[in-house]
Formats: sequence, C-alpha cells, structure tokens
Amino acid sequence: MVAAPATLPPATSGMSIQVRQVSHHFLAKGTRLEVLDRVTFTAAPGSFVALLGPSGCGKSTLLRLIAGLEGPKEGKIGADGVRIVAPDPSRLLVFQDPTLFPWRTVYQNVALGLEARGVFADRRHRVDEALQLVGLQGFADAFPNELSGGMAQRAALARVLVNDPRLLLLDEPLGKLDSLTRMAMQAELLKLWQNAGFTALLVTHDVEEALLLAQRVIVFSQRPARIVETVPVDLAYPRHRDDPAFVALRRELLEKMNLAHDW
Repeated sequence: MVAAPATLPPATSGMSIQVRQVSHHFLAKGTRLEVLDRVTFTAAPGSFVALLGPSGCGKSTLLRLIAGLEGPKEGKIGADGVRIVAPDPSRLLVFQDPTLFPWRTVYQNVALGLEARGVFADRRHRVDEALQLVGLQGFADAFPNELSGGMAQRAALARVLVNDPRLLLLDEPLGKLDSLTRMAMQAELLKLWQNAGFTALLVTHDVEEALLLAQRVIVFSQRPARIVETVPVDLAYPRHRDDPAFVALRRELLEKMNLAHDW
C-alpha cells in the first residue's frame, strides 16, 4: 500500500474552527466548578485534530460547546469565521456509546436525522450510501441488540455521515471497544475522513490513538483544561506503532502529560 501524505484530503469539504480564549464552568450544589481555562486553537478545513488529556479534564465539554449545545461562559467559538450560537447538522457529535434506538432497525436509526430534518423523501438514497461507507449494507434490517459493539458504533457513524457533516466531533467513540475491534475501527475512521474530507476533532486520552489518526495533537492539562502543548504529527498514513518516529512522538506526548516515567 502506498502511504498517503499527512496532509489534507484531496477533496476538502470540512469547515474551519476557531476557539478563542474560551473558559467555562459549572455550578454543582452551589459550588463553581472550573472546566476550561482560556483555551485557544484553530482547526483548518478538512484537518484531523486530536484533543488529548486526562479523563475528566474538560475535553468533552469543549466538544459540546463547539457543537453549539451550550455557549461558553467566556470567549468565542466560530465555524468558518461565524460565531457558533446553536446546534447545526453540519456539526455533529459521535459519543462513546452508540445510543441507537433499540426499537428501530439499523436503517431506521441511520435515517433518523434525515427524517427529523424533513428531507428523507428526497435523500433516502443517502442511508444506503452511508451504510455502504461503514460496511453495514447487509445489516439494514437488523436491530441494535443483534449487533456487536463495533457494528453498533459503525451504525452510529453512519447516522451522522448520512447528514454530510462538515465537522465531526468524536467524543472517545471507540473507548468501550475491545482492543482488536478498536484497531479495526481506527482504520475505518481514518478511511472515512480521507474519503469524505470533513474536519475531525477527536477527544481521547489514548496517546497511540491520537498519533495514529491525527495530523495535530493538542495536549490538555488536568481540569480546568489548559493547553499544555500542540504537537504536529508529520507522519505519512498509514502509521505503525513500531515506527521509530512514531515511538519518539509517543514518548514526547507522554512527557508532556507527565507520564513518561510510567512507560
């Protein structure tokens, strides 16, 4: 297989993202819980950026803000230079749990977004195309309880891809899969991004996953999340865990996270 360069996919349809001095907090039983502290970064159209940091530091909250599910307490978040103030089908979240409706078939789950937007009649062909993209074309009539964990996550990906998002917000979508399924899904996710050209923001606390998939890794501190370092990953795809350059980058990231002594 010829390695593809670690650059933007040839047909970029993704959006740019601007996060400027974003701070956020919650009130828990009257106590102010600081979650994000003056976070600033950008993502170019069609790029793949990993947000790496310890569990519970605020990465998932940042994805929710970028999705427009709520607004930041301080700072601004924009898409293509326009301030984000509400959710939009061009910006979609994929969660750790597939959250499929158990009473609907795979086809019906994937079609849900088109139905909600009132465009199913005109765009029903996109359901079959999305199922083909994730390798579930033979499981359209299956119910969620008949799927493996990896297949259920493929269905969840198809459910967002059917809407042709320009930004995919990935909140540890492979975190609950077994190691072999996770490796296979990492390869599938990379292929989807390369083919579709959307912008991808991946939240993870898995150093290897970040290096396997992303062009750039943003390292966060413990809560409240601050950006500790931004590390470019100038490695060709597909990437291999035993590549000396990959091993060196993994060591560098572990050092940024104060974990190098454990490995």
